[in-house]
Amino acid sequence: MNKLSWSRLVAASLAVVGALASTQALAQVPGRFYWHGLVGANGVPLIFNSLTGNSNPFDPSHQVTPNASFDATMAMMGYAKMFALGDRSAMAAIILPMGRISGDASLAGRTASQSASGFGDPMLEFAVNVIGPKAQRNIPDVLRYEPGFSMDLLADLALPIGEYNSNQALNIGQNRWYGRIGAPIVWQLGDWVPGRRTTLEFLPAVWLFGDNTDYLGGQRLKTDPMFQLDAHLTRDFTEHFWGALDLSWYTGGKASINGVAGEKLNNVGGGLTLGYTINSNLNLTVGYKSTFNSSSPGELRMDGFMISLVYGWHPLIEGMKRLKNE
Repeated sequence: MNKLSWSRLVAASLAVVGALASTQALAQVPGRFYWHGLVGANGVPLIFNSLTGNSNPFDPSHQVTPNASFDATMAMMGYAKMFALGDRSAMAAIILPMGRISGDASLAGRTASQSASGFGDPMLEFAVNVIGPKAQRNIPDVLRYEPGFSMDLLADLALPIGEYNSNQALNIGQNRWYGRIGAPIVWQLGDWVPGRRTTLEFLPAVWLFGDNTDYLGGQRLKTDPMFQLDAHLTRDFTEHFWGALDLSWYTGGKASINGVAGEKLNNVGGGLTLGYTINSNLNLTVGYKSTFNSSSPGELRMDGFMISLVYGWHPLIEGMKRLKNE
């Protein structure tokens, strides 16, 4: 098998692992996270985030606390599997966030400090392709594959079992159901050859939130739906090294506590992502994201650094590697 064919197979076996990104941090998923891979591919990620801002990064509704400053360290582990539904590519995943957060909030001239640590709310994810090439079931499918214009249907659901203390506002778990419905889009620009791939990608999605009926000692926290739009321009620099420019916009998500409504979000953020394929099983990704802000104290302000190391494998590829080494 020539070098180009082997590179395509490696990419197909690793494509599934990108779906396990940080969906909480800045409510933005980096580029290339919904590429399709060879049916049967598996992925296990370790994702590390360091974040600061005036909102809890473990809460995807991004409820702003004016005059607050939070610092968070977030780690995530999970598992993803790519399979076929009929002739369409599909993916199922689970991810478990964990970490710590601390912060100071000023009100009426007084400063209060809070902190929390432990496990967050596990998130289940399912995606299925509805527009684009059929599922890649074998080596010939991989070698012929080009995404062209591809669109998936995506659903996320968080299970409210993370660490939660109703006596404080700052928590790792959110004590309510929440999730996301979206439509990841990948638009191929130019040749689909490792080292020359370019894509324009979009993720329009709506976050939906249940009520937290035990917020700050028994109050009811309600949050309106929040709309999210991510956009990415990605480009291969070499066969194993790529980069992306990332933009995001999110609006809505107005929170109400016992019927007293706050402000809705209307924020734009951006960042840069770099990815490197270490070998046929390991992917390394680093990125920086930040909101674009004005001086308004009620506007969302967050910035963060992410690094992820993902182990991916496919039984077919592993078998070919063993034969190659014999």
